[in-house]
Amino acid sequence: MLSKRSLVGVRWNVRTLAVLFFMLMGIQAFAQDSSVDSSDEAVSAGKTLFDTNCKTCHRLDTKLVGPALRGATERQPIDNVKSFIKNSQALIASGDSYANDLYAEYGNTQMPAHMFLSDDDLNNLLSYIEYGDKADPAAAAAAAGTEGAAGAATTGGGIPNEYLTVILAVLVVVLLLILVVLGLIISVLTKYLNKQELDEDDKEFVSQKFEAGKIFKSDGFIIIVTAIVIALVAKTALDGLYSVGVQQGYAPKQPIAYSHKLHAGTLEIECQYCHTGVEIGRSANIPSPNICMNCHTHVQNVQGAEGVSPEIQKIYDAVDTNTPIEWVRVHNLPDLAYFNHSQHVKVGGIECQTCHGPIQEMEVVGQHSALTMGWCIDCHRKTEIATEGNAYYDKLVQIHADSKDALKVKDIGGLECAKCHY
Repeated sequence: MLSKRSLVGVRWNVRTLAVLFFMLMGIQAFAQDSSVDSSDEAVSAGKTLFDTNCKTCHRLDTKLVGPALRGATERQPIDNVKSFIKNSQALIASGDSYANDLYAEYGNTQMPAHMFLSDDDLNNLLSYIEYGDKADPAAAAAAAGTEGAAGAATTGGGIPNEYLTVILAVLVVVLLLILVVLGLIISVLTKYLNKQELDEDDKEFVSQKFEAGKIFKSDGFIIIVTAIVIALVAKTALDGLYSVGVQQGYAPKQPIAYSHKLHAGTLEIECQYCHTGVEIGRSANIPSPNICMNCHTHVQNVQGAEGVSPEIQKIYDAVDTNTPIEWVRVHNLPDLAYFNHSQHVKVGGIECQTCHGPIQEMEVVGQHSALTMGWCIDCHRKTEIATEGNAYYDKLVQIHADSKDALKVKDIGGLECAKCHY
């Protein structure tokens, strides 16, 4: 039989063990709930969310408009990080010291609220922030630009000016070689004939001195010069005809000094964010001031400037007066030509740089490619269609299955006149 003191001791020990057990379970549960998922699926899902909502102002390992994000869950509890992402102003208003210090450090720049993000979205976003790609984003952007420029160079050309110049140069070189050879032949024959026994008239003819004036007056020289002049005039005329409507290199001054190098290059803002129609319609469309204000409501100056930047002030003035910004169109196609952006960008998967060049490196945007009919046709002849994972082309792939060559744009009607001309 156990004594009363023994029973009390047993009850105390059991109660203590129970408390310790539940404490351990609670600690384990907290550790599981507060941990960041490092799986590839979570990181991939988080990258999509990051690119859509955060990439404009943040990088993982470097400061931009806002702080570098990697390690955020080590600097603050995960719940605080989630609260800051969903509604930073609410957390700041609650008096959280870390949030207020961060807010002050970045010039009281307000971060947009993301109340639409679910808890799973936030978990995936934190997975990417902590375990996402650690490659240098600037290097990646430069590599993308290089590939885009290479693609544009591959599909470029189509203007015969260069060919005409080469042909004319070759003809001039051949003509000079012929003259040199004829001169050598004449010299050798003259030496040979001088050693022979000739009549006086023949000797006088062979021994006659070279007179440049007679050459310039000769029929042969006049014919050659005339032919060269006609060739030069014809080339100039053809150059002029082929340059009609071609604005390659055209880079007009815009009403606002918008830098694609800063926005598309340094900040890595997707082209589709501003040019919203590029995936859904024929035109890429010029962004309205409201799109600019999505960011510049919070970003009011440029690095090193105090207050509102003069160029950004122009956007505010346009919004306040309800006046459209009169952007100058850079890329123009004739009315007789039909081009659909969504067909190329959304369906075809063509990168913007293929036609527009390294846009992420341009302070002032200029027309990079010729955009002539020959340039487009040359691209259609060479470009292979990205059919993998694109159901739009499934039936065309089946029809083309017997061919040994890769499916190209020319094989699906890319050279038909009615495809581009009404």
